[in-house]
Amino acid sequence: MKRDVTKVLLPDHQAFSDAMEALKRYQEAKDLGAPPEEIARLKSLAESLLQAINDYQLRALGGPDYTHH
Repeated sequence: MKRDVTKVLLPDHQAFSDAMEALKRYQEAKDLGAPPEEIARLKSLAESLLQAINDYQLRALGGPDYTHH
């Protein structure tokens, strides 16, 4: 796969904002002693958003292109 730096997400992209907001909500829930189920849900959401950004950036920079199901 060829590198295409024009497709790389910049730090001001909405995807980064969404992921950081999800991470913030997760940390706040932990700090406030939210129920374990809620903490696990927020953690899963934050990790999923961050992983999606990572996967996209790797593909845009010519990294391996895995099949996602």
